Amino acid sequence: MLNTLSTAIGLEIRHDWATAEILEMLQQPLLDLVYRAQTVHRHYYPQNDIQLATLLSVKTGGCAENCAYCPQSAHYETTVEKQAILPVEEVLAAAQRAKDLGSDRFCMGWAWREIRDGKVFDDMLEMVRGVRSLGLEACVTAGMLNDSQAQRLFEAGLTAYNHNLDTSPEFYDQIITTRTYGDRLQTLEHVRRAGITVCCGGIIGLGESEGDRARMLQVLATLNPHPESVPINALVAVEGTPLQEQPPIDPLDLVRMCAAARILMPQARVRLSAGRTSLSREAQVLCFMAGANSIFYGEKLLTTGNPDRDADRQLLEDIGVLKEINTHP
Repeated sequence: MLNTLSTAIGLEIRHDWATAEILEMLQQPLLDLVYRAQTVHRHYYPQNDIQLATLLSVKTGGCAENCAYCPQSAHYETTVEKQAILPVEEVLAAAQRAKDLGSDRFCMGWAWREIRDGKVFDDMLEMVRGVRSLGLEACVTAGMLNDSQAQRLFEAGLTAYNHNLDTSPEFYDQIITTRTYGDRLQTLEHVRRAGITVCCGGIIGLGESEGDRARMLQVLATLNPHPESVPINALVAVEGTPLQEQPPIDPLDLVRMCAAARILMPQARVRLSAGRTSLSREAQVLCFMAGANSIFYGEKLLTTGNPDRDADRQLLEDIGVLKEINTHP
């Protein structure tokens, strides 16, 4: 019976997914899709936990890239102002606070095209070592990096490096022209070669087609091994960026993306990421049912809003997955 179920649901790990079958998956009746995703999810995550991660912007604004969705780009006039890089002590204090409030993973972002050697990189390494010494997973997102930098981050204890694909290869140049899709894939290769786990996902709501969504998932799902962490983001349309007029997504589209990611990459942490402020409690729960098993926990995601911590804690408590958190550190 189990073998029959495994075949029918698709519990095996695959790296040979075709875009057409992923598109068909995204288009199947929602309840069937969620059932399939939940079955896969419970097989690989029987403990049914939701990991809490906190994201801090260490270097804000002034980025040389022209990502059409990003208020930190130097190409656009937004309310985000360029700020000095945070000192090591401030970052580690924020990490301690995140741990005290229940986070297991501390993510640090630098608005860079690529990592720069010198003191700023040495400070990054010190931050990584400090975060790990607190017993937290440490994730960095800082643009492109080379093999040597990836190796040094690995030696410092970095758990994961985030570098999203954002969208499909075919739609990519409608969103970004200052770096290529190949550049992004090469960065992932450097990360993987160094022995660091890969955090890589994308964004929906950029104006892409459903086929673009399927294609982006196909690129991710044919990586071998799969990314250990897959953030699923919905566009937060920020005034001053080229995508400021983009309409909000249908929340059920986000549910479908979470479900497909869970089926395609069964062992990954599927992270319900940017755009969560526009989701009702019920929509978030649907995403969890579809296989999302991580959220960012805190008031901000780099420069855009995130649900209030207390509201998140209440939601997780109401659905029975809130672990003990020391709210008075």
